[in-house]
Amino acid sequence: MREATRATAVVFGRLQSRELRLAAARSRVAGLQVMTMEQLACRLAGGFLRPIDDEALRKALQIALAETPLGELDKIKLLPGMVDACVGTLRKVWTARIDLANAGDHPRLASLAALEGALLAALPPGMKRPGELVDAAISRIRHAPAVLGRIDVHGMTEMEPCWRPLLGELTGVTEVRWHAGPRFVPEWLIGTGVKVLSSAATTPGRETVSAASALHEAVEAMRWARRLVASGEAHPREIAIASTSPGEFDDHFLALRADANMDLHFVHGTKVMASREGQAAAALADILLRGLTQRRFRRFVALAQAPVGPFAGFPEGWLKILPADAPLSSPQSWRKLAAALTAQSWPDGADMTFRLREILRLLQLGHPGADAAGATLLHGRALGIWKKALAAGPAASLDLTLQEMREDDGFEACESVVWLPAAHLAAAPRPFVRLLGLNSSRWPRRQSEDRLLSDHIVPSEKLEPLAVSEADRRDFETILRTSARQVVLSYARRDGEGRLLGLSSLLHAMPTPIYLRRHRRADHAFSESDRLAARPDEFATEAQAASAHRCWIGWGKFDLTANDGRVRAEHPVVLAALGRRQSASSLSLMLRNPLGFVWRYGMKLKAPELSEEPLVLDAREFGNLVHAVLDMALQVTVAQQASGTPVDLSIAVTTALAGIRSSWEAVHPVPPEFIWNRTLADVGELARQALASTHQHAAGWTSFSEVAFGGVKPRMDAALPWDPEREVVIPETPFRVGGYIDRLDLEAGNARALVVDYKTGKARGDFVLDGGRELQRCLYAFAVKALLDPAVMVVPSLLYLRAQHSMPMSDPGAALAALQKYLNTARVNLVVGNAVPGIDAAGTYDDLAFALPANAAASYKRRKQQAVSELLGDATLIWEAE
Repeated sequence: MREATRATAVVFGRLQSRELRLAAARSRVAGLQVMTMEQLACRLAGGFLRPIDDEALRKALQIALAETPLGELDKIKLLPGMVDACVGTLRKVWTARIDLANAGDHPRLASLAALEGALLAALPPGMKRPGELVDAAISRIRHAPAVLGRIDVHGMTEMEPCWRPLLGELTGVTEVRWHAGPRFVPEWLIGTGVKVLSSAATTPGRETVSAASALHEAVEAMRWARRLVASGEAHPREIAIASTSPGEFDDHFLALRADANMDLHFVHGTKVMASREGQAAAALADILLRGLTQRRFRRFVALAQAPVGPFAGFPEGWLKILPADAPLSSPQSWRKLAAALTAQSWPDGADMTFRLREILRLLQLGHPGADAAGATLLHGRALGIWKKALAAGPAASLDLTLQEMREDDGFEACESVVWLPAAHLAAAPRPFVRLLGLNSSRWPRRQSEDRLLSDHIVPSEKLEPLAVSEADRRDFETILRTSARQVVLSYARRDGEGRLLGLSSLLHAMPTPIYLRRHRRADHAFSESDRLAARPDEFATEAQAASAHRCWIGWGKFDLTANDGRVRAEHPVVLAALGRRQSASSLSLMLRNPLGFVWRYGMKLKAPELSEEPLVLDAREFGNLVHAVLDMALQVTVAQQASGTPVDLSIAVTTALAGIRSSWEAVHPVPPEFIWNRTLADVGELARQALASTHQHAAGWTSFSEVAFGGVKPRMDAALPWDPEREVVIPETPFRVGGYIDRLDLEAGNARALVVDYKTGKARGDFVLDGGRELQRCLYAFAVKALLDPAVMVVPSLLYLRAQHSMPMSDPGAALAALQKYLNTARVNLVVGNAVPGIDAAGTYDDLAFALPANAAASYKRRKQQAVSELLGDATLIWEAE
């Protein structure tokens, strides 16, 4: 080991600091201190002084902004982003050594001076501003030889004005060297006594490439880096990829890094949201800011569930206690759920009801309870991220704060390919460099005014002596002069929205661009997927590719293939779907769209729920709401009759609306308040008209609603005219049916029965089966006869509520006989494997149309129509039935 000699290296950025330390260790250098200029001032000042770090600054700003009158800034001081704006402005003010109290008479300066005073009072006494550190260090300048030794400034082209006096004073007591190399040397160094060490510029090979977009630039950069490493031309530690604004490319490189399985170090850090712990914090913030729903709760549980934490000890599969179809989007719905839980509700009898109720209480505190919720519900790194987010901004903007937070990615910078800001690369050059984003207004970036101190208050050249555009130009020239082997200059032709982009002015003297097509066959792939994309013949041998190719070709043919629903005969999935208890809706789907029937009832496919808070109820939900109100209203009228009270339909509907509203809101998503009230008023009016038109005034009649039959569970405890568990089988078919009859009126002795099915849609002309769309009247009439007495005279009808139009079926027996033939024919087709798309496929009400080819109604369906008709044969006759 060499003899220890005290020396100090002043660096810019984390990458340069790590590389200098590693080089010193490999050279067995002892006594070398590597630090920034700010750290140097603290070291010399002594007395446990330290700079103001970002975390402490943000915490103090939170306090100062809330408690300090700021004049014209009072209206915006608590808005999201204010902490960030204040941090940026104060950093500029301090490095420029501007005294806010004496900088001018503008009210903004007075406001910021008051904020600065309150901020400094809230900070620990040992934390000092840069100017104060410089003054303290200069007062102890005589100790510099012993404390610092020789000082070497590496890789800089500029230094903030606040540090320049200290650097000048140091030259009087110790040797100070400025290692410029081929870099630009600032004029203010002349006459300071600092020894400038310059060297000749390197002459790397230069290449300019044109990519389709920012994503394509990132892809080509990964291919380039992989080629260099795989060919042995470069080690990962010799390769760098840079841009002035790396945030625009971060998401692309994060995804590509995982696909490539290559160590790509983000020098500026990765977003905390890219980690599981960051996602857990974001899930909690989403609940506190936007409300607790089942979907948000399940997401949080999936991310926060661990051997330690709020859900430790909960039994496996405990989330099954949540009702699958209920959004649970209101506090009332969660309270109702929690109140109904017992020890028997939990798997294995592990009663966690008390703990779950406490968790739900914390989740419903909203952003004012962010501290308490985070401390209890998060742990480890997730809790650390949460605390930093609360320190960085107000709780009301936690989601925005978390999106901007970064953390170290854990890769070793000195042994990895690095992705970094251009300024850091200018300070720590590498032999092989690729520069991205060389478009106009992006490199160099445009100069913008400070968010709080506009140019008319404090001139920009005083607040920022080195403008960002000039810094970008200087960094570009520095990189070209310091990269030893190769520099590839890349720009995008279009942005993410397809707009054309201009070239950077820095490219005018560069080599002619090489045009790279977005889907070109790469010379060297960066990942397995990229390699297969470049080798279509090899990719075609993959099972997944072959299946996709057959599907695409099959969709384009006029004849039917396995990709159109042709399956082997007696497929177990098809047989299971046919063997289940059917309803009028499922049988209608089987008749009009065999493929949709198998998807929904065989494969259990469901349409995705796109919104927890719909703007309006869709037609299906509106109909269900009307049926629920009519059911409860009828029960009220029955109770009125039983008590001898005159039947009042208005009271019945009003009572039903109040009851259904609370229960509906507990388990269903509802529109905004104003629209929801209008919807309920509309439902109430329809219900009054429906009850008025079906009310039996004559004595001897008994009314029932939502009458369960065929084995389905009754929705209410009201009396029923039969045993709901009794099986109902359609004659001469194997189909068991069940469901709910909307309205059933029985005459005394069961001599006559009136069956009503409510419709909330638009009234249409008279029909019987309506092409297989309308099976309720036929099936319900048969069910009544089967469960009561074949001799009962049943009159089934449809009642269109809006038009108050009743459509009775004159001969339900004949309709049932025709339906039997259609059902058996459709079943035979499915059993032999003909589960093909029918006439309703890709229609307006086909929830699973997303699983068909794009624009299926206009192209795919028409192309296959003739083949489907020939294959299904007589099963298509139902589509034309009246």
